[in-house]
This record gives sequence, C-alpha cells and structure tokens, in this order.
Amino acid sequence: MFTNKINDHLELRLLEPRYAEELFRLIDHNRGYLKEWLPWVDGTMKVEDSQAFISASLQTFANNGAMQLGIFYQNKLAGCIGLHGIDRTNKSTSIGYWLGAEFQGHGIMTDSCRALVNFVFAEYGLNRIEIRASEFNAKSRAIPERLHFVQEGCVRQSEWLYDRYVDHIIYGLLQEEWAQTLTAEEGSDESFSF
Repeated sequence: MFTNKINDHLELRLLEPRYAEELFRLIDHNRGYLKEWLPWVDGTMKVEDSQAFISASLQTFANNGAMQLGIFYQNKLAGCIGLHGIDRTNKSTSIGYWLGAEFQGHGIMTDSCRALVNFVFAEYGLNRIEIRASEFNAKSRAIPERLHFVQEGCVRQSEWLYDRYVDHIIYGLLQEEWAQTLTAEEGSDESFSF
C-alpha cells in the first residue's frame, strides 16, 4: 500500500476499495461546495460511483503510475490529491486536488501537494509538474503559488462547468526550480512507501 505520513496529523494513502464509502460520504456531504469548481460531482450519486472511480484509478496506477491518493487528516478522509497521468516521454505530469469544506484553513492541501511534488521529482524522476486551476478559484490557485510554481498562462474556456465555461490558469514547476526551493528552505523529510 502506498502511504506517506507527512506529520502526526496528516497522511496520504493510495485510494483503495475499502475507502469507497467514506469517499462517497465526504463528497455527498460537500456536494454544493465541491460543485462550484469540480465537474464530476453530479456523476457521483452513490457509493458504487466512488467504487468505480477507485477501481479505475487503481488500474491507471498499475498501468503507468498515475495515482489518486486520499488525504487523511486526524485519520479522517479530508479530500483527494493525485496525478492525472504521467507522460514518460516528456517526463511530466499534472496534479489535481480537492478538500472538504470543513478541512479548509489548516494547511492540509499545501502540505499534501508539497509531499506529492517531492515524490514526483525524487522517485519518478520527472522534470515538470503542472497544476491547472479555474481563474476565479482563489483557494485552488493559492496552492501552486505558495509552492513557487510559475504562472505560465491562461487557457480560455478550458472547461465546461455545468452551465458555463471557465478559464484555467496554468502553473508549471521544473525539477531544477524545486531543487532550488528546497535548498533555500529546510527541505523535506517525507517518506513514501508502497
């Protein structure tokens, strides 16, 4: 099992079938909140939808290493973070994430994203990570900005979100930039394991 204990309160775990019910309950409880920025919420209407998502995610992980991780805060599922896919030829990937409303404001997502970035560069040997966020989603955009990603541009009308198109701001981070950031800061002692 893939796990990363970030600190005494925060851990990332590979999503497995045993988490399907808890994942569905978190989504269902936060349905209105998540729907503001995430297009898949209406497609998650029962536990079986979460089971199917986890099953597909595990198959993708087995095929190319892209992963969906549960963010566990004080041993409760708080949200998810993951790699959308891995482009081995160009040594790049993109990260997506979401957090339940009640878990906001504790630095959970910043710490989770930092840990995943460390893993991607150190263990997968990739060169580039991208994060896209809706233009007006200030909370989502704050994560790459805190982690020194470079704002690279805007993709106009990038995503259909229920009743409107939204523009996406693209952030990118290169391995050499992350190494400089770690040197300037304290570094990281997170350890991932399978």
